[in-house]
Amino acid sequence: MPPRVKKLIGLAALVAGVCVYAFIVMFVGQLTMADKPAWVQLAFFGFFGLVWTVPAALLIRWMERLER
Repeated sequence: MPPRVKKLIGLAALVAGVCVYAFIVMFVGQLTMADKPAWVQLAFFGFFGLVWTVPAALLIRWMERLER
């Protein structure tokens, strides 16, 4: 696959994935964290705000990998 096409697909997947992930985390957080103290909410959203970087890093690594 040409690198430009691979990067286009990866970019579209990354943007769509982050948007879907953010809406899911916001929805779950709203349902489960509404009555929790502020520090628990901060920990929840802080943790899940960083979790998305793992699949994003894997996707970026795939986008940059050279075809042989």
